[in-house]
Amino acid sequence: MPTVFVTYHYFLGLRTLTVISDALKLVEKIHGIRIDFGKDMNDTKTFKMLCEGKTTGIFQMESKGFRQMMMKMQPDCLEDIIVMISLYRPGPMDQIPRYIRNKNNKDDIIYTHEALKPILNVTYGCMVYQEQVMQIFRDLAGYSLGRADLVRRAMGKKKLDVMAKEREVFVKGAIKNNIDEVSANKIFDEMAEFAKYAFNKSHAAAYAVIAYQTAYLKAHYPHEFMAALMNSMIGNLNKIPEYIAECKAMNIEVLKPDINESYAKFAVINKKIRFALVSIKNVGENAIKEIVEDRKRQGRYASFVDFCQRVSGEQVNKKCIESLIMAGAFDEIEKGINRYDLLESYEAIVDNVTQEKKNNYINQINLFDIQEDIKSSSVVIKKCGKQPTKRELLDMEKEMLGLYVSGHPLDEYSQYILKNSTVTSKDLVVQNEEIIDNEFREEKVSYDETTQVYCGILTKTKILTTKANKQMMFAEIEDMYGSIEAVIFPNVYLRFSDILKKDNILKVTGKINLKENEKAKILISNVEMITVNKKIYIRLPKDKLDLEDRVITFINNLENDFKGNIPVYIFYDGTNKLKLLNKDNWLNLSKETLDRLQIAFGNDNVKVK
Repeated sequence: MPTVFVTYHYFLGLRTLTVISDALKLVEKIHGIRIDFGKDMNDTKTFKMLCEGKTTGIFQMESKGFRQMMMKMQPDCLEDIIVMISLYRPGPMDQIPRYIRNKNNKDDIIYTHEALKPILNVTYGCMVYQEQVMQIFRDLAGYSLGRADLVRRAMGKKKLDVMAKEREVFVKGAIKNNIDEVSANKIFDEMAEFAKYAFNKSHAAAYAVIAYQTAYLKAHYPHEFMAALMNSMIGNLNKIPEYIAECKAMNIEVLKPDINESYAKFAVINKKIRFALVSIKNVGENAIKEIVEDRKRQGRYASFVDFCQRVSGEQVNKKCIESLIMAGAFDEIEKGINRYDLLESYEAIVDNVTQEKKNNYINQINLFDIQEDIKSSSVVIKKCGKQPTKRELLDMEKEMLGLYVSGHPLDEYSQYILKNSTVTSKDLVVQNEEIIDNEFREEKVSYDETTQVYCGILTKTKILTTKANKQMMFAEIEDMYGSIEAVIFPNVYLRFSDILKKDNILKVTGKINLKENEKAKILISNVEMITVNKKIYIRLPKDKLDLEDRVITFINNLENDFKGNIPVYIFYDGTNKLKLLNKDNWLNLSKETLDRLQIAFGNDNVKVK
């Protein structure tokens, strides 16, 4: 472990350092590799990723503005990262276009005076660091190191009387060093403006090293890094959905909890990330410990009944088991049995197992006989005859985990939302989780009091009657990353009340209202219903009318994951005959769905229009 890493951990104590430490442990455990960041900080793959703006999860670089700056600047060394972290502050931000221009056109750099060149050449003619300001005072005007620092502080605190006095001293000293009076005054003005917000380079370098380490891990060990990142945010429903979406963009599957593969925290299993058990509502740490330790001792759980026989009790109680069922933790070990079946059966199974354990204890049967007797029990899962829809399964996961995992109600609308939204919920989270410097705030606050377009699903509604006896609504609208609160005043509610219904997918326009550490609000002025105007067509030969039943049977036999809101039509080649299938047979537009259909009926016979 590099010494610099340990030193920063001691002094800064940042959450990000825990992420790095956890990711390193996962890499060593899974790949048998110990990473030494001290050997090389010029990794090509890392900088390529940064230049592409793929900075979600990267320390200090997650904001939209920073990502845009990164893509324009095209960093290729650690020095560039140090500069970017220093420039992306309220004052120095004005220097960003100049820095990028000069970096790409080094021969065109213009200095206020040539005496500045040895000091500012490393930053392409721009003042970036406090240390540069101090060096200008020393080299150009003969200041001592101590006095240069005092003047820098006075500039930062806008002490006008001190600055007026020091201007005279600086100009006189500069003239003695053959710098003309006009240039000397101009240089002093530039320093005075810049020093209000300047970063010291040592501080920026420490941040840059941490940023590089997170970027390196994301570029080379994305599964381990993203798992560690999400573990650091367990319980934060503003960030976990964002990181799940990032995993999806990186082609990393984040799977719902599984009783045989999940652990307390997010875990990397076979190049996939399993959801953390600790995130499930009503599943406590003691219950998780018992489940995992029993699995280690006796092996994987063979079935739901086997699970209940082995661990149900005081810690793994009925409420805990019900939550595990709803979260989908038993989906993989009970093929042919759905969550409704388990919800109908679990209480009777637990009661039966509990009674058998009591009977065995009373009869003082030895431990071996207890296990044999319990496992020979006639306890079975009763099928309730109801098949949950994809949306019902997702809603169960949302209720238990606080977010959607195995899918999202907005998946089919993602392209429309991407094209039509001007803001997302992740853009509107005003927090200071990673900002150590109080003088700097992310650009999220710039959305405050602006009119934006936001798309999402209406998840909560509350209608109130005003003193004027008019109706208005408070609501919650959720997108792929989280949710924001919506306020619909009476005049707007009157116009759109027919579509302001729970579960409707909407495009809303309104003014954003942001307050620190409060959920963002949008004061809605216009509402539109979003629909996906697409259809799936399956072509059949005109003389094979009996194939229609086979198509319906095939679709009926598809797993619920393939069901959706896209209408499915059958048409016969060479005829005008077109049949819309029952809504129970409508599908989603995922690649997996189309692959299944094309394999069954031929690539040329399945079209989306």
